[in-house]
Amino acid sequence: MRYRLDLKVKPAEGALVRVIGMVERRGFAPRALHATPDADGRWTLQIEVDSPRPVETLCRQLAKVYDCESVQASPVEASLEAAA
Repeated sequence: MRYRLDLKVKPAEGALVRVIGMVERRGFAPRALHATPDADGRWTLQIEVDSPRPVETLCRQLAKVYDCESVQASPVEASLEAAA
């Protein structure tokens, strides 16, 4: 199943590497990544991942990553998945 993760991350050295590393180590395959800076200096990340594993566990683990302030997950609809 494909999921979209929406994260808020502090702009610190290595923050993106820690997030992506956690995603891969937990068995989720990153398929797309989009990052934009917020007005308050933080980064908004959107990561699409594939895995048969439950995404809730990954969200709890990402929330513990240093510099990660919030995580939300939503399934990617089948019609969007087929277009990719």
